[in-house]
Amino acid sequence: MNLRQLPNIISVFRILLVFPIIYLLLNQEYQQTLVLFVIAGVSDGVDGFLAKHYGWQTWLGGVLDPLADKFLLISCFIALAWMGLLPWWLVALVMLRDVVIIAGATYYYFRVDRIDAQPTFLSKFNTVSQIGLVVVVILAKIVSLPSWLVATMIVFVAFTTISSGLDYAIAWSRRAKHHPH
Repeated sequence: MNLRQLPNIISVFRILLVFPIIYLLLNQEYQQTLVLFVIAGVSDGVDGFLAKHYGWQTWLGGVLDPLADKFLLISCFIALAWMGLLPWWLVALVMLRDVVIIAGATYYYFRVDRIDAQPTFLSKFNTVSQIGLVVVVILAKIVSLPSWLVATMIVFVAFTTISSGLDYAIAWSRRAKHHPH
């Protein structure tokens, strides 16, 4: 094995972790779910650190890492909504943001120019907020947390989701407008 591929292997591992996480979550095994979810979260930080610190970034890693994040978060959001622990409107909002970003990136790529798919600060912050919401919702099933905490986190994630979607739309619209044709 080439060490340069280690971040990609970690991303694939994170994708594979989604299946037991969702299985455990749907079976209300909250402590085990939380442990695996934290492992998945830590693996995201580790693969990013390795890729950047050692210069092991690859095109495949640039695809696998955000795909692993999206697969994990969307799967958890859907499962939590299915269980009545998150509102379906939030799941729809999160998915709509991703669809808009993918559609915009596809349009930009085919009509304007190649894209550098670097996440924005707001996008990273939104991902961290979504991870935090999943952790808080699961944690609330393990220990007693104030009821307002989950409600506040839901509103906060809705805000960061809308903000980061608008941030992408505005930034890429400006780039397209100022791109020499």
